[in-house]
Amino acid sequence: MPKRRAQRNGERVDAVVIGAGAAGGVYAARLARAGKRVVVLEAGPRWQLGDLVSSQLYARRLKWRGGPVLGGGSDPIAHNMIMGSGVGGAALHHYGTWPRMPADAFRMKSLYGRGLDWPFDYDALRPWYDRVQREVGISGDAQAEVFRPPGASYPMPPLRSFTHGKLLAEGFRKLGLPVAPLPLIINSVPYKGRAPCIYDGWCDAGCPTGALGNPLFTYLRDSERDGATVQPNCEVTRLLTDDRGRVDAVEYFEAGERRVLTTRVAVLAASFVQNPRILLNSASSRYPTGLANSSGLVGAYLTAEAMAFVYGLFLQETEPYMGVSAGQFTHRSAGIRDPRHPRAFGGYQWQIAPAVKPNDIFGIAVTRPDLFGTRLRDFLLRAAKHLAYMVGFAGGEPVRSNRMTLAGETDRLGMPLARVEHSTDASAMETWRYLLEQGQAVMQAAGSESMWTGPRATGHVIGGTIMGTDPAASVTDEFGRAHDVSNLFAAGAGLFPTGGGVGPTFTIHAVALRSVEHLLRNWSVYARPDLR
Repeated sequence: MPKRRAQRNGERVDAVVIGAGAAGGVYAARLARAGKRVVVLEAGPRWQLGDLVSSQLYARRLKWRGGPVLGGGSDPIAHNMIMGSGVGGAALHHYGTWPRMPADAFRMKSLYGRGLDWPFDYDALRPWYDRVQREVGISGDAQAEVFRPPGASYPMPPLRSFTHGKLLAEGFRKLGLPVAPLPLIINSVPYKGRAPCIYDGWCDAGCPTGALGNPLFTYLRDSERDGATVQPNCEVTRLLTDDRGRVDAVEYFEAGERRVLTTRVAVLAASFVQNPRILLNSASSRYPTGLANSSGLVGAYLTAEAMAFVYGLFLQETEPYMGVSAGQFTHRSAGIRDPRHPRAFGGYQWQIAPAVKPNDIFGIAVTRPDLFGTRLRDFLLRAAKHLAYMVGFAGGEPVRSNRMTLAGETDRLGMPLARVEHSTDASAMETWRYLLEQGQAVMQAAGSESMWTGPRATGHVIGGTIMGTDPAASVTDEFGRAHDVSNLFAAGAGLFPTGGGVGPTFTIHAVALRSVEHLLRNWSVYARPDLR
């Protein structure tokens, strides 16, 4: 990258938000509502509702389409599958699974002597969970979720269940394992102008009806209504600092042309990969190892869940094509107490009975790679109406060496590519094995006539810009503000020191809402140009 000093022309905005996804939308909405001049820079295209087509071929356009992320380690992260590209980010095509983080996940080190503690506990975040679910709407049954930490009841009843889900839920119950409707940011009834779900199982392709509350229908939409400017196709490469060490401007490229936007406050809400990539690429004489990296932890502690897939065939028709991509029911646990698996550590979650199509990503055909020709055809003809399956997500212990670094290769703009080294830790591996055993026991209890499992995959990812109380052991404080730079905030799952084996998106929203309101309460301090 050229390191010439930027030309700082034009009017300074109050805040630049980098990334138009879940966390960026929350920041932009609250800042714009407060009257701040906000610009959101998004590397990908501007998606409209008409771009959301119920087809896996079309859905692939919503996934990552930027520069390649180089992988390494024994379990490379499936980056392109889980990330998004364009306005709405990954939350545009996410499945809408919105559980709360288990209470003990915030205190892993204190409670168990392993992992890392968050800089606050569940009770500090509970009011923000309650506010977010009122603002965007969640369907579910809080009373049935005996594994859920305390909080307000959901504003909508649960979604419908179908034969697929009912069979597996009964299998869990026969083993004494409680289940509940999966909490989802998907409307079961009309809510705040958004239509209810039609249960066609195409959530992965986006939701043009608005039943699934992606950012185009929630905070990002609100931000533009209140005056925020969302600029697509703007790839941020560096954050530029002034002689006091504060972020003074954002460098980005639009249509191949280098541009600079000056700002009072910068919010990094790109992703668990792109946030540290931008920080490391923003190295300067004042910050030789990268911006906000005095701890050496920018890019460190990336933690991906280990995913377990269990399938079964039933004599009766199961309606596997009905429902939503996330599933119909859930079973969660904060940990495993099984003497056969003494090394297991961390929570886990089952997503029970996701809607499934005959082919493509997560389709029925790819569950049996051993079948070809007429055997595959015969299997598909039966499984399309008689399959049941569930997905387990195994949490684990954060490992510092699982991290993102800058590669020697560069993208078309001359920015170093990201390299992500990831190996599943031993505790998550043990939990994964436990889930395969438990899942097959459930299938048998549910009455399946045959069953099989899929290979291990990586799921939701956290870490990379972890928060904490000690600047030597974390990148940001409890509100996502960089320890080293007073007007720089990070947002998203990259802040999470540990996970609980559950989807992070609800927690991303709650943490972002708590953080941006802290920023606004202290705006005169953080946006002051005379402070470092």
